[in-house]
Amino acid sequence: MSAAERDLVLGDAAEPALRSPALRLVGTAFALVNRVVVVVAAVAVVAAGVVLTHEAVVRYAFHHPADWQDEMAVFLLVGATFMSAAWVQARRGHVAIDAVAELLPPGVERWRRFVADLASFGFCAFFSWKSWALWHEAWVDGMVTQSAWAPPLWIPYSVMALGMSLLTVQILLQMLDFLLDGEAA
Repeated sequence: MSAAERDLVLGDAAEPALRSPALRLVGTAFALVNRVVVVVAAVAVVAAGVVLTHEAVVRYAFHHPADWQDEMAVFLLVGATFMSAAWVQARRGHVAIDAVAELLPPGVERWRRFVADLASFGFCAFFSWKSWALWHEAWVDGMVTQSAWAPPLWIPYSVMALGMSLLTVQILLQMLDFLLDGEAA
């Protein structure tokens, strides 16, 4: 494992600053949003662990059935996953699209990341749009889960849509930075 990979796994990797002066202020503001969101996501992961521990203790020690803990933990983990995606993307921590490297001819390695970002942007923009449509449908129709607890589904759908939207904006910022910085020339 390289030092960069170790730093990313351990959370020490710094978010690279945007090179384009035109985007620096927006990038700085978005980096602040990412930091706040990732702290909230980390708290959500810890909370999911506490909820699942509570479920195990209540179910096995006191023989009391649990009806809300599994769903709550899933909601927290889904929220943490989607909401932290932009923070991970800012550090280029997502899995790279290696197929792009095979499709492009030799000598255009600097465009490989841009093409991968463009494909990721298209997917994430579509996913964001569909997530917001799903959220709207759940909100308007008053959809709830089928459990006895029956929390409203607009809650996890809103977190999923917001997280994907943040990821889409992060990818867009990185693509614009590449284009505006002059690397593309």
